[in-house]
Amino acid sequence: MSRRVRRKVEKKGKEQLLLPNYSELITDDNDDDLVHSFIPTSPNSISSIPINPINDSIDWTTLPDDTVIQLFSLLNYRDRASLASSCKTWRNLGSTPCLWESLDLRAHRCDAAMAASLSSRCFNLRRLRFLGAEFGDALIYLKAKNLRELAGDYWRNMTDATLSVIAARHEMLESIQLGPDFCERITSDAIRAVAICCPRLRRLVLSGVREIDADALNALAKNCVNLCEIGFLDCLKVDETALGGMSSIRFLSVAGTSNLKWGLVSHLWSKLPNLVGLDVSRTDIGPTAISRMLLSCKSMRVLCALNCTNVEEDANFVMSCNGSKDKLVLSLFSDICKGVGSLFADNSMEGRNVFLDWRDTKSKEKKLYEIMIWLEWVLSYSLLRIAESNPSGLDNFWVSQGATLLLSLMQSSQEDVQERSATGLATFVVIDDENTSIDGQRAEAVMRGGGVQLLLKLASSWREGLQAESAKAIANLSVNPNVAKAVADEGGITILAKLARSMNRLVAEEAAGGLWNLSVGEEHKGAIAEAGGVKALVDLIFKWSTGGDGVLERAAGALANLAADDNCSMEVALAGGVHALVMLARNCKFEGVQEQAARALANLAAHGDSNNNNSAVGQEAGALEALVQLTHSPHEGVRQEAAGALWNLSFDDRNREAIAAAGGVEALVALAQSCANASPGLQERAAGALWGLSVSEANSIAIGREGGVAPLISLACSEAEDVHETAAGALWNLAFNPGNALRIVEEGGVPALVHLCSSSVSKMARFMAALALAYMFDGRIDEVTLVGTSSDGMSKCISLDGARRMALKHIEAFVLTFSDPQAFATAAASSAPTALAQVTEAARIQEAGHLRCSGAEIGRFVAMLRNSSSILKACAAFALLQFTIPGGRHALHHANLLQNAGAPRVLRAAAAAATAPLEAKIFARIVLRNLEHHLVEISI
Repeated sequence: MSRRVRRKVEKKGKEQLLLPNYSELITDDNDDDLVHSFIPTSPNSISSIPINPINDSIDWTTLPDDTVIQLFSLLNYRDRASLASSCKTWRNLGSTPCLWESLDLRAHRCDAAMAASLSSRCFNLRRLRFLGAEFGDALIYLKAKNLRELAGDYWRNMTDATLSVIAARHEMLESIQLGPDFCERITSDAIRAVAICCPRLRRLVLSGVREIDADALNALAKNCVNLCEIGFLDCLKVDETALGGMSSIRFLSVAGTSNLKWGLVSHLWSKLPNLVGLDVSRTDIGPTAISRMLLSCKSMRVLCALNCTNVEEDANFVMSCNGSKDKLVLSLFSDICKGVGSLFADNSMEGRNVFLDWRDTKSKEKKLYEIMIWLEWVLSYSLLRIAESNPSGLDNFWVSQGATLLLSLMQSSQEDVQERSATGLATFVVIDDENTSIDGQRAEAVMRGGGVQLLLKLASSWREGLQAESAKAIANLSVNPNVAKAVADEGGITILAKLARSMNRLVAEEAAGGLWNLSVGEEHKGAIAEAGGVKALVDLIFKWSTGGDGVLERAAGALANLAADDNCSMEVALAGGVHALVMLARNCKFEGVQEQAARALANLAAHGDSNNNNSAVGQEAGALEALVQLTHSPHEGVRQEAAGALWNLSFDDRNREAIAAAGGVEALVALAQSCANASPGLQERAAGALWGLSVSEANSIAIGREGGVAPLISLACSEAEDVHETAAGALWNLAFNPGNALRIVEEGGVPALVHLCSSSVSKMARFMAALALAYMFDGRIDEVTLVGTSSDGMSKCISLDGARRMALKHIEAFVLTFSDPQAFATAAASSAPTALAQVTEAARIQEAGHLRCSGAEIGRFVAMLRNSSSILKACAAFALLQFTIPGGRHALHHANLLQNAGAPRVLRAAAAAATAPLEAKIFARIVLRNLEHHLVEISI
């Protein structure tokens, strides 16, 4: 489609009067009279508009009527209604009959009351498109007795009774098109009613009818003598004999229709005297039937056999069929553009863009024009159906010519061809819908063919159906990073942000999907915010809060991606995103929406050190309660994202207590107990949320009391590294409490922690497992050991002693893995900073700098430096080294706590102790040096 911008400039003295740009109406060749009726009748009508001398502005109220009518014709229905509300004169002009010859109500819910309100303007209505069987019952209230063309999408629930009434009320109908959804409830009875009531019928296209019998076809042949085009698509059964008796047919498509007797078909249909084009795509027709049709049917020019397995298995047959100049067979393994070009006598249309070249020619021979229009329609339909089924073995076709064909068909003069081709582009690149995976080669083929620029141009059209399908294609293609970059470079982000503000829900939904996919790239997040995309997405949630899951899931998903960026997360909060997302988490029942809303809240809460969103989410009414409730969802993705959000929120002290008050401890313990066989992502977040809550001693005790120890031990045995870390962190916090420490021993936690400490590939998991074991056996567990009978007490002591020996052995082994004997010997013999720095670098666990300890925990490690166990002394010194290394996120915090706890004196004693192990001495000296560094930093 080629849309031009008419830019009018009229001289006025030495100045130029520049009017705004208006896109010209897109029409086909049959709309010439309609277009011409909108052009101003007077060549001076624009120049005669008065100019306000004060500010050189145009007095729009004095525009000639025909100019205003032309402006109306270029607007969608909502904008047209807004313009008509400006004044009484324009309201009357907005009702001009020529503006109401065509109506597209697919984006609107149209019941009987709405149809009745439109009826006064529909007397001259010629063309009508609508969506859904529900509108069929309301159609009669439009009182459009002069209706010529009727196109209905998604008629699955349409009944015979409704279709019969529609036909009876609109006897002037010339074209009926119902699909692409299957008309499963329509039978031959309704087709007979159409034949009797609509004698002027010229075109009939039905999809998915179960059976079309001889009586229905005979009625069409008898009553509709002008019926020249029939499409029985994806039907289960069609009477071949009766169809062969319809002599008026010029174009026939039975694409996807099954149970056809091809021997009978080739014998009877080849006798149709006017048959020019036959489409048998996606059927089981064989070479023999095609050969017979080509030889016997003198009038036939084109036979489409796309994705016919029996034919395409014999490539030589297809090539031999195209040897004749007056017959053309199209298949997926033939050069379709070259073949179509051969229809032209002068060989001027044999390029790759034969349809584009044909449209640009000034003279169009009528018969060839009809063939090309029909070919555009059947090709777009079959390509879309083939893309939807995604059969194997077509990669080469899609890359070499499929993408080019779809891009060419997108520029058709037929609106439904354009939209279907855009949908085909959106569909054929997707190879795994579940994981949003697309074929890179196909996406690149679209980009090479100028598809990005074309799609963005069509997305800027005033036609909402084309906006929606183009935005869908842009969204799917943008999964490919190269295409996403091209979309952004061509201004696509601004276009999508604008479409996301559309009052048409389908348009807004697809635009939100495009922003969702583009927001995956870090380089696009800022551009989306600058284009107003964040505000548009938040507004979508409020606007369509009850409008269905599609638009809400896409908007929430895009916001979730954007919230992962620090700057964009603040934009989301400023735009009211926290309230919008919490509203979805609380009220929406769609699992996809719940998952994305929870993920967005998790990402908003992940920037606790740089903005206030963490506390803002926690303080939003009902937020924590909603997230806790979502952990009970039957959908794993929802549970995972809800647990992740609670984990991030638990870093704020107030949130931590509020989560517990909302039942978070019980919910998360139950989640941990149920996710033994779940995905590593859910396991990690369940353990992580318990880790975050267990920072509070009261919560730690509650987790132990609720049975949280056993599932965490089980998760510590997971094969996933990330799960190791969160489970070990949670057990470390729990082990701070002696009662929980005993529970860990009794539940078999020591072997699990020992295994982590010695075998995990994660240094952090090994580190925290060692600290948990150190907490458990630094002597405090003995205070809560319950002694029953003397024999029970002896047995328990023996059990604890064995566990203690096992734990201390592996703690020592862990610490020694960070000990380089030569570096330690050098550090022991020299007080030079470089020697200590070398030991520090070898011992450093990078991620440990993110851990934040409380004063009680730091005090516990200081007390451990006085423990009689040399192993625990070395472990405590090693831990304090990790917590105080300069550059760590919380190193200064820990240094202050150590100063307050009087640690320097204890550290000096440990460093000088004759009986202390060398590791404890060196690590203690390094911690002292770190404290001195932080003391200087504070003083500066």
